Amino acid sequence: MQKNLVIVESPAKAKTIEKFLGKDYSVLSSFGHIRDLKKKGIGIDIEHNFEPDYEIPSDKKALVTELKKKAKEAEIVWLASDEDREGEAIAWHLFQVLGLKKENTRRIVFHEITKEAILKAIETPRDIDDNLVCAQQARRVLDRIVGFELSPILWRKVRPALSAGRVQSVTVRLIVDREREIQKFSAEASFRVQAVFSVMDVNGKQTQLNAELSERLKTKEETLAFLQRCQNAQFVIENIEKKPAKKCPAPPFTTSTLQQEASRKLGFSVSQTMMVAQRLYESGKITYMRTDSVNLSSLALNTAKEEIENMAGEKYVKIRQYQTKTKGAQEAHEAIRPTYISHHTIEGNAQEKRLYELIWKRTIASQMADAELERTIVTVNISGEKLRFVAEGEVLKFDGFLKVYMESSDDDTDQTEGALLPDLKKGTSLKCQSAKAVERFSQRPPRYTEASLVRKLEELGIGRPSTYAPTISTIQARGYVEKGDKEGESRSYETITLQGGKITEKTETEVYGTERSKLFPTDTGIVVNDFLIEYFPDIMEYNFTANVEKEFDDVAEGSAQWTTTIDKFYKHFHPMVENSGKMSEHKVGERILGDDPVSGKPVSAKIGRFGPIVQIGTAEDEEKPRFASLRKNQSIETITLEEALELFKLPRDLGEYEGKVMSVGVGRFGAYVKHDGKYVSLKKTDDPLEITPERAIELIEEKREQERNKFIKVFEAEGIEICNGRFGPYIAYNGANYKIPKSAVPADLTVEECKKLIEEQGEKKPARRSRAAAKSTAAKSADTAEKKSTAKKSTAKKTTSAKSTTKKAK
Repeated sequence: MQKNLVIVESPAKAKTIEKFLGKDYSVLSSFGHIRDLKKKGIGIDIEHNFEPDYEIPSDKKALVTELKKKAKEAEIVWLASDEDREGEAIAWHLFQVLGLKKENTRRIVFHEITKEAILKAIETPRDIDDNLVCAQQARRVLDRIVGFELSPILWRKVRPALSAGRVQSVTVRLIVDREREIQKFSAEASFRVQAVFSVMDVNGKQTQLNAELSERLKTKEETLAFLQRCQNAQFVIENIEKKPAKKCPAPPFTTSTLQQEASRKLGFSVSQTMMVAQRLYESGKITYMRTDSVNLSSLALNTAKEEIENMAGEKYVKIRQYQTKTKGAQEAHEAIRPTYISHHTIEGNAQEKRLYELIWKRTIASQMADAELERTIVTVNISGEKLRFVAEGEVLKFDGFLKVYMESSDDDTDQTEGALLPDLKKGTSLKCQSAKAVERFSQRPPRYTEASLVRKLEELGIGRPSTYAPTISTIQARGYVEKGDKEGESRSYETITLQGGKITEKTETEVYGTERSKLFPTDTGIVVNDFLIEYFPDIMEYNFTANVEKEFDDVAEGSAQWTTTIDKFYKHFHPMVENSGKMSEHKVGERILGDDPVSGKPVSAKIGRFGPIVQIGTAEDEEKPRFASLRKNQSIETITLEEALELFKLPRDLGEYEGKVMSVGVGRFGAYVKHDGKYVSLKKTDDPLEITPERAIELIEEKREQERNKFIKVFEAEGIEICNGRFGPYIAYNGANYKIPKSAVPADLTVEECKKLIEEQGEKKPARRSRAAAKSTAAKSADTAEKKSTAKKSTAKKTTSAKSTTKKAK
């Protein structure tokens, strides 16, 4: 009989903990939750105080049987899931499902996986915290109610297979609201004036001073007049102000600040950051990664102090204990830090090493002295003018924490330090060598990155450390938001230069508005957002969502009953759902663009079954409506009648190649060229309405070349192919892929050797269908639909012609 059984939620965590415990302990993993609300139906008995109806998923039944068996054999069962609400709920479900008894069950928690922390946890076990379990259960139940009752309304009013969620819908609203701000934004122009002066420093040496006018000038006329007055003006140093300044280090990482900084400094997505951090935690390298605390333990502070003294000296040490300022902060953990601060680097893959280094630097910097600077401001008087030229500079007197780390920012503004200014004397005259006025434009609000969205969610109190990453992943997976790039646009701007007593004007061009890895709402996201705001305004209110989170916190603290919280919400929410039955059956999000000049029928843009479309005609017409998919860069919110009518010119015949017709069209996955029954995707730079036959042939031949290079060797009789793949050569057989050893030369492999490799690696499931294959199928579907549409148009024309003939005969 095994004396002790320890159950954790992750196999990696189990492996690390097992190293620290002796032979009397067996460590097993539950692989996350072992049960959840029933998938079929709502899974909640609303009539009986919102009693959850849990089930063990089929893929967990064998694991549960094994855990039950091991639990019966053990004298003591230790439940060691994570120290948060989700972890507490996992421990409670294990206790319930495995039929454990209180007298031989222990709940242990730790926020770092080290031998000391694990042994201390075993010495100080506690009971399962029912308040934390209830808080998790309340969130799960409320989110299931919202999703279960709202989603069918979206299926009916927008399109099938959509979903709504309490936090995800509000997150989409943030992105849609920002997009609308950008669309409404109108840039205002002004002129920024900078001058270069020659001046004597205190040592009588001629030097240069760069300065900027204290205010921007609003018009070109005002700017010209100012520079004309500068031609004869006198310039004198009016004031020199020197003052000390400090820069303070940022606190140690919380979940949200780690996600933001990893995005800015390492280019990681929010979900990627959490995945790598989870691996670091489970392998014992960092403390628990889901926290909104900025505290460090006294042990960590003492170790950091020792490390800084050894690395840089005593004057670089300044021990601090930070206070959490986050709205609704709930976690009682430490900040995210290395478990052993003396370890500057770790073993692991490149991502793990980079993230660990970031965490180590941030932790060390947080306990280092402030950076000391001296800021100098020189004010230059212009005779006869109220405005002044100002030069600013700064000198780093003591680097302090900057020796190790500097926090990044989401702002696009230049963050470089001010230039070092010459040593000057008040009252000294200056000579203006040149002054240049450049037209600048006010900047529109920036679109969210994943990092800036996390910061906004935290600011508003929406969600908690454990929910940011899954929320952002969900809204992208469900097609409400896309992460992508936007190419900049060209615009002209004026420059006016005063040099050598002469004023010259010039018009130049620049590219502005280029964006990388930003979050854009899709048409579906916009339509769903607008619908929910109109009919369920309270659910979409930022404060409402934050207040619900606060109520969950009250449940976790034991100051509120979870069923009371859910009941209050349900009594307010459910009547709105019932009233939705009175809505008209008309689909939402439809926008009338005008009338088709040929048929006179209305042209509209709306969400179709597979995404945004434009339509000529209505369902009530005798002839069926005609449809066309929008292109990637088009939106139902902004598309014009002219742009919509252009889409009906597709599919477009491009002539013949090799005796077969070429045509270009737009399908579910974008624009394509069809030739000889095969489909070739257009590049981003290709316009389906303008592509030439020559370019289409070029794309066809390019695809053929790729396919020729794909196959190294083919054994047709046996159905075996040796192919070039993204990660190197492989064997394809029966829809599955098999590795080729690095020692083998793919082109020299015989059919027998291929069979042997297949046999050694065992039978595999067919590989998932590639995106290209999916595109091909979608293109075929679009092509079939187009043929049907063409046939219907032809039939309709014949019918119309026949009716016309009949009328004439009468």
